[in-house]
Amino acid sequence: MDHDETADESATVRPSTSAWVERFLEAGERVARVEALHGGVTAEMRRLTVAVRGGGTRELVLRSYVDPFFVDRAEDALDREAGALALLAGASDVTAPGLIAADPTAAHCEYPSLLMTHLPGRTFLGDERLETRVRLMARQLVAIHAVHPDEQPPKYEALSTADTIVVPEGADSAAWAAAIDIIRAPAPPYEGRFLHRDLHPGNVLFDAPPTRITGVVDWAGASWGPTDLDVAHCCTNLALLHGPEWGQRFADAYEDAGGALADDAGARLYWRVRDALAFSEEVHVVARPWREAGRTELTTRVVEGRLDAYVTELMSRA
Repeated sequence: MDHDETADESATVRPSTSAWVERFLEAGERVARVEALHGGVTAEMRRLTVAVRGGGTRELVLRSYVDPFFVDRAEDALDREAGALALLAGASDVTAPGLIAADPTAAHCEYPSLLMTHLPGRTFLGDERLETRVRLMARQLVAIHAVHPDEQPPKYEALSTADTIVVPEGADSAAWAAAIDIIRAPAPPYEGRFLHRDLHPGNVLFDAPPTRITGVVDWAGASWGPTDLDVAHCCTNLALLHGPEWGQRFADAYEDAGGALADDAGARLYWRVRDALAFSEEVHVVARPWREAGRTELTTRVVEGRLDAYVTELMSRA
């Protein structure tokens, strides 16, 4: 792979991975440019600009798991993502990257990797047309949940437990204790659906200015589970990015778009609380890419405060 035209010196592709990528290029094509994509947490992302024969270019995206913690989980994540991208290739209402190749066990690459097409558009983490974006994301999530795979994907994972929750300094201790008690109970029964499992503003691409969604990325958590869990995850992200009230506004927009949540209010609360509490263990990890994307005011302490306000609001409403 030719890196002479690489724009970012840190955005290199390792030799074995480079050779693997070249196997999937057309005759006469070469990688002319490599650029690091920022904003992710679990994997190293590279945009590859491919010079095609006869002039012109096309773009691919390379995902590689290099952190030892995530390498141990990469096979499952890449299998899930490859399966989801293959499934969504035939979906009319959900635009996802096209799967080119996957090496989940690093049989050919230095690290577990996946190669896919690049989608147009950009993410928006600020307040630009927020109401419009919330409605569009809600409609998109309804469409995702309407996908019917021939083979059911793996069940969702909820790694946090009542004993792993980290109560923020200065938080409303009574509200947090009550919330933690909620997730000590078994999960409520649910009707399973196809889930993205990590839908939030950082994984949704829009045109500019944001008037329509051009694609949804990062399908490494694709799962089978309750629609409430997918909705809850986007609710929490919006509450931390824009304020606690935006969590409920997304849930309302999802139902307005035709999405179905649990009939039982206690079940709805369970999934909203479970997702919100899970953020307590990784606030600093979540906040860092938001600051790198320009939301410099979102320090760990600020995000902890918003998480506390959101959990307290959920419990007061209960």
